[in-house]
Amino acid sequence: PAAVRSAALIAAAAALEAGGGAVAELVVREVGKPITEARGEVARGVAILRYYATAPLLADGETLPAADPGALLMARRLPLGVIGCITPWNFPVAIPLWKVAPAVAFGNAAVLKPAGAATAVAACLLELIGPHLPPHLLQILTGEAATGAALAAHPDVAAVSFTGSVAAGRKVVAGAAVRGARVQAEMGGQNPSVVLADADLDRAAATIAAAAMGCAGQKCTATGRVIVEAPVYAALRERLVAAVAALRVLDPADAETVVGPVIDARSRGRALDAIAEGGGRVLIGGEPLDAPGFYLAPTLVELERPAGPLVDAEVFAPVAALLRAESAEAAIALANRGRYGLAAALFTRDLALALRLAPQLAAGMVRLNAPTTGVDYHAPFGGIRDSSYGPREQGAAARDFYTESRTILIAP
Repeated sequence: PAAVRSAALIAAAAALEAGGGAVAELVVREVGKPITEARGEVARGVAILRYYATAPLLADGETLPAADPGALLMARRLPLGVIGCITPWNFPVAIPLWKVAPAVAFGNAAVLKPAGAATAVAACLLELIGPHLPPHLLQILTGEAATGAALAAHPDVAAVSFTGSVAAGRKVVAGAAVRGARVQAEMGGQNPSVVLADADLDRAAATIAAAAMGCAGQKCTATGRVIVEAPVYAALRERLVAAVAALRVLDPADAETVVGPVIDARSRGRALDAIAEGGGRVLIGGEPLDAPGFYLAPTLVELERPAGPLVDAEVFAPVAALLRAESAEAAIALANRGRYGLAAALFTRDLALALRLAPQLAAGMVRLNAPTTGVDYHAPFGGIRDSSYGPREQGAAARDFYTESRTILIAP
């Protein structure tokens, strides 16, 4: 019943809040996220649970005028059944909860398949939240890619919500779609931050440095390209290098740390290969750090032309490319280059220019004088092109994915 679902999510939020300190420390230990970001993510998880606790009590449809004035015509939203939730390691609390919470809120059961690198956090979430739900309504399925593929292809799974890489996402989409199941997939980005000549350069540099390098750049919304209008290119470059140099690196358990380790040796190796193949001039960083863990110094690479892996691929490490544009229009064209379209940022103090250019940015989320990272949990989340497939996540948009419409006519 709706009231029971609402109460269960409220209780789950209280349990996560009470155990939040231990969960945040586990996030640090398992995936290397800096403790300040880990605490923020746990707080976001609590907020997500509380937000969706209100959803079961909202209207579940509408009445419509029937051809027979004595009849009752309704369109109702009803649950789908079992939802498969496949999640990555970089947000091991928030992403599972923004899938599981609406699934449960709208009357479904959920099977969570976390990334192998974040299994302990997922198990901890189940320990905290599971007791407040009916038995087996939320289950965890551990494993790697083959396990996710099996979940997506299972005939009893009504819908699949996936977050991860493009390659894995396409396989999940194919496995679900071939049998007619509902599917949504969020598959990353190569996100631009555009700095125009009239921007507040100090603010832009500080914001972009954090968005590109925070959590070692391991966010699908992290800034990967910094595109600067020619008149302020040199000034912004100087400020951005200084802002990156000022970021605290290493121990993720230190509350002052902004850049922690990359998740594993393979990921760091791919990032170093991208830097070597990028063909640009390394302004800062570019080397692994001599520390216990897979650390990579925050790296900014100046490119003469918009080509190569630092522009066309998602590096998923503390690495960003810096490019010059001769005009605002040229900057937008550079920003729209490539296969991704998740998030984009535009820095300017000209409101008229912002209103004209923002709709031209080919991204599902456009942010003005703000980082590419982050989105309000009650707002739609998703991109275009190769960044996303299917309907948006989060907020009111979640109801459309986790329920189906039934038209019901009651004749006298």
